Amino acid sequence: MNALPIHVFASEWLKLRSVRSTFRTLGVVVLFVLLCGLWSWFAASSWDEMTSEEQAIATMAPAVQPLVLALPICAAVIGGLAMTSEYATGMIRTSLAVVPRRGLLFAAKAAVAATVTLVTALVGLSVALALGRLIVGDRPISTFEPSVGEQVPHLLTLSAAAAVIALVTCGTGAVLRSTAGTLTVVIVLVAVLPQVANLVPAPWGERLLSVLPLMLPFQIVAAPGASQDLGVLSPAAASAVLAAYAIVALAIGAFSFVRRDS
Repeated sequence: MNALPIHVFASEWLKLRSVRSTFRTLGVVVLFVLLCGLWSWFAASSWDEMTSEEQAIATMAPAVQPLVLALPICAAVIGGLAMTSEYATGMIRTSLAVVPRRGLLFAAKAAVAATVTLVTALVGLSVALALGRLIVGDRPISTFEPSVGEQVPHLLTLSAAAAVIALVTCGTGAVLRSTAGTLTVVIVLVAVLPQVANLVPAPWGERLLSVLPLMLPFQIVAAPGASQDLGVLSPAAASAVLAAYAIVALAIGAFSFVRRDS
């Protein structure tokens, strides 16, 4: 049976949204959007209690910061579920029987995971930003002041980076075929290695941190209102490294998915 590509993509979308863990992950995103609102309220309250001298030197994280910290993990979960959930249940054999074109099936899984992650991240970040601006109002907090037009490129970059992490997880999942193992590898990449890099003596620590997925979006488009630049890469170099993560992971994952037995 040769299924049409559009049908394969639709099938993968149905599978992903039929897994309860997907909605739990989306629920976590909603929770962190609410935490962004709570952080904005705290920032506004703290600002009102400061003296003018304190306000002049105060630095506060932007409204979207809580969600920015959670997105890589949520992206990893979505990517992992898209690729490994069928291995856990044994349904991968049925999928391969219906769609014997393994390359197409792999592409559909990766594309659906990346699209869901991209849309979720963009919507969540946009809502968090809107909440922050609404709550802070006209207080001149530098990280809350930039206009929507100034914020959009940064939000798009953060969302794209989350989608790349989902793709990396898909590629890793195709190789490991284990949800727990896949999430462990990716969480080490996005959450543990940055902490290790902070312990490495300069300048190697900063260089290592600069090429990790967590830091790349901030080097592609700096956060509006940020007090300092992060990382040592140029926007073009950071974009190339981010793309390389997706390309390498997908290439290895596709090779494993196509060549290995189910």
